Amino acid sequence: MPATMTALFGGTGPDWTPRQVSVPEPGPGQVVVRARAVALNNADASMLAAADPTSGGTGKEYQAGYEFAGEVTAVGNGVQAPAVGSRVMGTTPGSFAQYVLADHRHILPVPDELGYKQACALPTGMLTEHGALTVAGFRAGQSVLVTGATSSIALIGVQIARALGASQIIATTRSATKDGLLEQAGADTVVVTGEQDLTQAVLAATGGEGVDVVLDHVGGQTFAACLPATRTDGAVINIGRLDRAASTIDLDALSYRHLRVRGVSFGFTRPAELGAVIATAGQALLPAVADGRVRPLIDTTLSFDTAAEAAERLRSHEAHGKIILTVP
Repeated sequence: MPATMTALFGGTGPDWTPRQVSVPEPGPGQVVVRARAVALNNADASMLAAADPTSGGTGKEYQAGYEFAGEVTAVGNGVQAPAVGSRVMGTTPGSFAQYVLADHRHILPVPDELGYKQACALPTGMLTEHGALTVAGFRAGQSVLVTGATSSIALIGVQIARALGASQIIATTRSATKDGLLEQAGADTVVVTGEQDLTQAVLAATGGEGVDVVLDHVGGQTFAACLPATRTDGAVINIGRLDRAASTIDLDALSYRHLRVRGVSFGFTRPAELGAVIATAGQALLPAVADGRVRPLIDTTLSFDTAAEAAERLRSHEAHGKIILTVP
């Protein structure tokens, strides 16, 4: 490996700045991956804004990124797998770099059928959506409602629910022009929330019973509308807040239906727990990734040289799927 590498840093302005920094060395339990492609997440835009000193941000500089795919180039003590040369995808802070240092528990093998551009767009979606379904106690044959389903992560959630045997998948979108995208991903019913009442549409599609599991990516009053749209003894899992964090709910809908309500956020503060979530998702989903049942939607592929354009595309909220950067 070379002594230095290119990495993208936030905290210097509204966009990332490329820098030459030292190539990392793996410590115990760590691996170094030569990244070939990295994927943007919504958190990347919020971190850029929070650190931007030109618009009131902290000015605290940091190495950016969370998702990557490439080949293992070095392993630390105690790492039995993956071996050097293995194709992997994973998630870790600071992944917008030519060489990425990661916990060996936070990576998965890349199936032979998958290229790096697709692979780097999968880890966050796989671990989040499968982790949420696991928390909900989902079983094959149950029905699932996915809100905010055209977001890049939620699209993977629709595919995962289908691959794991959901009997019925209902997906929401604000725009009627996106119903075809959701049907292609595996949704049986699309609810256009800009034109339909969410609760009534879901009850109508389920014979008045409601769904067994809700994966809510929107929050706000959409979260509240999911409660009376859920079957008795069902589960509502909040994953994201595309709308807002605050919600006013009807406690009767919660109590009379005996609902279980949980929130999930699989961050990096509990490495062992995150590793277990990733490993479980990999065991359940890698066959579906290999045969094409679970694949990310790619919106745009750019490079480190055009990272500012990628950031602007992310901030526009107009992307349909993941934004990818190829690594020089």
